[in-house]
Amino acid sequence: MSELPNISFSKPSAPKKGVAVVFVDDTLALGSAASELDAATDGAITRAMKVADFKGASMASLDIVAPAGVKVDRIVVMGMGKTAELVEYDWLRLGGAAMGAVSAAKADHASFHLERADGEAVTAEQATDVALGAKLRGYSFDKYKTLKKDEEKPKTKAAKISICVETHGAADDLWKTQEAVADGAILARDLVNEPANVLGTEEFAQKAKELEKLGVEVEILGQKEMAKLGMNALLGVARGSVRPPKLAIMHWKGGKAKAQPIAFVGKGVVFDSGGISIKPGAGMEEMKGDMGGAAAVTGLMHALAGRKAKVNAIGVIGLVENMPDADAQRPGDIVTAMSGRTIEVINTDAEGRLVLADALWYTQDRFKPAFMINLATLTGAIIIALGNQHAGLFSNNDDLSARLTEAGLATGEKLWRMPIGPEYEKLIEAKFADIKNTGGRPAGSITAAQFLQHFVNDVPWAHLDVAGTAMGSPETEISKGWASGFGVRLLDRLVRDHYEG
Repeated sequence: MSELPNISFSKPSAPKKGVAVVFVDDTLALGSAASELDAATDGAITRAMKVADFKGASMASLDIVAPAGVKVDRIVVMGMGKTAELVEYDWLRLGGAAMGAVSAAKADHASFHLERADGEAVTAEQATDVALGAKLRGYSFDKYKTLKKDEEKPKTKAAKISICVETHGAADDLWKTQEAVADGAILARDLVNEPANVLGTEEFAQKAKELEKLGVEVEILGQKEMAKLGMNALLGVARGSVRPPKLAIMHWKGGKAKAQPIAFVGKGVVFDSGGISIKPGAGMEEMKGDMGGAAAVTGLMHALAGRKAKVNAIGVIGLVENMPDADAQRPGDIVTAMSGRTIEVINTDAEGRLVLADALWYTQDRFKPAFMINLATLTGAIIIALGNQHAGLFSNNDDLSARLTEAGLATGEKLWRMPIGPEYEKLIEAKFADIKNTGGRPAGSITAAQFLQHFVNDVPWAHLDVAGTAMGSPETEISKGWASGFGVRLLDRLVRDHYEG
């Protein structure tokens, strides 16, 4: 993988080398750094903006090869639009867009000169949001590419990014927290991007185990322990694979000793062939990402531990591989979940909800959390409903839903609440068992959530269907696409705003 940028903060100063990124709003007024460069180049920036009809629109950029008279190689003018209208996520996008220009120039050094023409100071929070966007945009997954042309090969050294801003001292302190969140999102991206022959159930469990170096307590249950607990729904999914099922339990104890924990549960199907109800071949290779929910939970636990969050948090991930085999689970099989509820398996490709059924029940039964949030790349139907722009939110609690929605808007990891209710229950009534694992095509995402609700008891709960956002996600200013790390920043923000203390 390419090296991630090294980001630091410094007081405003004249650009010295590499790429100088100057930020201009829709008035086209130049800040001190841009004015100094403009004067040293006999008005090169002003002329370039005029010739290019550059209007300073938000996220628009103008790349200028620096003329003689200055120490930098290139000047990038980054449009901010109307600075008074910029929200938190826009500052991330600005940082990502600026980093994209630096990466395109293959520069080893760059300085971001963060100034506002309206006289307002750029806050430390805004500066670190720019840094967060830059670090996330600097991520790429190319570790397996060996046949590259010289011009396509990544730099051997990480780019050094200096963010020059008046609030550099406060920003430097705040970055210690924000960088931990960035690292958590990048861990989630790595996990989703890895091929299934490299990242199986045991390897994923080991990745969770590595969080112990940050102070997370990690426990791994194997097949025998889960069988003893009666986790037959989860174990049924794993029967067709040579890879053993695992349940990883991560516990961050950053709050008061007796404070009730909060819990996050992730679907970790390291590869989903569909099992006996095998998927079509086209696009099946993307099912290496069917553990995006577990990746997000693992990345979140990394973020919380990395920034020493003052909260008690539980992360539980069910790790299986869904494969066809002589011993694989069949359509028509009936399994008894840990809760005692019987499930008729109508389609073995509706496997994620079986994994979550036991993982959710185990979590609420053992830890008695204040709430549970599960994440899963659960249904293609959610992509039909919402595309790749929102994850589906299903919940039995209005307050939790409102807080999640608010965190999604702040971070740009947006959610849209979908319905659940007794009118959908009839769709998952089974002929030969208590419930069945699919209600067919109508309301496919809703019936999946309705199924999960059977295993949460009375705990406040939210289900995030991230099938369209955790993998196969579109390119944005802060992500080159496919594996986005969706959920880490969202849930970290939820915890930070409402559950620390």
